[in-house]
Amino acid sequence: MRRHELRIAVSLVLACGSLAHAASPLRPNIVLVMVDDIGYGDFSCLGNPIIQTPHADAFAQQAVRFTDFHASPTCAPTRAALMTGRHEFKSGVTHTILERERLSLKATTLAQVLKSRGYATGVFGKWHLGDEDAYQPGQRGFDEVFIHGAGGIGQTYPGSGGDAPGNSYFNPAILHNGTFEKTTGYCTDLFFSQALAWIDRERKGDEPFFAYITPNAAHAPLDCPEAYAKRHAGQVPVNVAKFYGMIENIDDNFGMLIAKLKAWGIENNTLVVFMTDNGGTVGTKTYNAGMRGTKGTPYQGGTRVPSFWRWPSGFKGDAEVNALAAHLDIFPTLAEIVGLPLSESLRNQVEGRSLLPLLKDHQADWPDRTLVTHVGRWNRGQVEQAKHANVSIRNGRYSLVNNAELYDLEADPGESKNVIAEHPEVVASLRSAYDTWWRDILPCLENEAAVGPKVNPFKERYWKQFGSGPDEALRLRMDPTRDNGAATKADSKLGTQ
Repeated sequence: MRRHELRIAVSLVLACGSLAHAASPLRPNIVLVMVDDIGYGDFSCLGNPIIQTPHADAFAQQAVRFTDFHASPTCAPTRAALMTGRHEFKSGVTHTILERERLSLKATTLAQVLKSRGYATGVFGKWHLGDEDAYQPGQRGFDEVFIHGAGGIGQTYPGSGGDAPGNSYFNPAILHNGTFEKTTGYCTDLFFSQALAWIDRERKGDEPFFAYITPNAAHAPLDCPEAYAKRHAGQVPVNVAKFYGMIENIDDNFGMLIAKLKAWGIENNTLVVFMTDNGGTVGTKTYNAGMRGTKGTPYQGGTRVPSFWRWPSGFKGDAEVNALAAHLDIFPTLAEIVGLPLSESLRNQVEGRSLLPLLKDHQADWPDRTLVTHVGRWNRGQVEQAKHANVSIRNGRYSLVNNAELYDLEADPGESKNVIAEHPEVVASLRSAYDTWWRDILPCLENEAAVGPKVNPFKERYWKQFGSGPDEALRLRMDPTRDNGAATKADSKLGTQ
């Protein structure tokens, strides 16, 4: 373990209790790939009739595939739930901008927990849980940080959320361990290449690694190398062709990652998880596996995502698991896999369940549960008015949407027939569970009145590093969307951040 990590790691180990009875002596390497704004139906192995994703398809065939796995309906919330093992609102994350994307500093992250077990930790791509220094991944458990700012490359919003000025998907300035690097190439290629270079270094050491690879693709604005954009030109609308091109570029990079793990001889004891962060990009009419809704909605099309898990030496693959599972289960699953018992404070934080029993026995007992999806994004000061707006609570069979629509997901997975009048007992049970949840989250909404800095932290850091003059800083302060026009306008219009 690196010397500068020792104090943090030791304190976390002490907080988490003795490791003498660790559940798994293997401590596998962990690679978690989470791509952006790609829906359940955006892979050929999940039914898309046009797109070609041979590498993800082959990986899925070898993996345990969760068929009813859910994320949050937008980007930062999913990342908050994954990093903490609990609903994002309980960490203060209710939006993707305006300081409401900042992950509570009181929360312990997955990276910190893995670091306490001796893992080297790296993040490559999109962080989106706060751009101010205290919220950055280097302060939240990650040793290696190679990221863009805000929710997308080139985005800027008032307050703290903003990327380096003038950034685009090609040749972006990327923040690497606190210093900007002006890169050459396409963003997705850069994030995977940097992750592979880091993995190559870490695999030669004595400790395992956790690589969190989070490309911003296929988030809008839709842009990719021309060769990828041409693959389906004339077959689908131009924006869909670009969207599919971004996905197929990810697939090629993912294939390279899997091939490298094999070539290096570490694939057997490397757990690889592949998933997406929410439903597909708004505004691109694509195959959606028969589901209703898309990103930014509380319906299945907004939250149900692919989730493929492969660890050859840990459990058998090529199996489907139909249990209701979610992103907040990743934290406790990985903690159990690496043999880390949760301390009392972490047991109070983590509300997800370990998926390890299902990974080892695909028919393991899995008691029914409820999951809440709330899009959030209410106007400031209107929390109470948003209680039943853009929200759903579901169990293994039924989903109650906006307190007024009930869908039987077994009979009607497309959520087309409201059966609320036919099941009063189900409605009463779900309403009661939701009321309890709502009372629980209200004290946790710590970012609702937060006021951000006058200048975006990424821009301020960039100007200091490259010596931009104060006149440029002043212009950006007065008009924070000036330098990234197309990306910000597209995001504002589509609500796709």
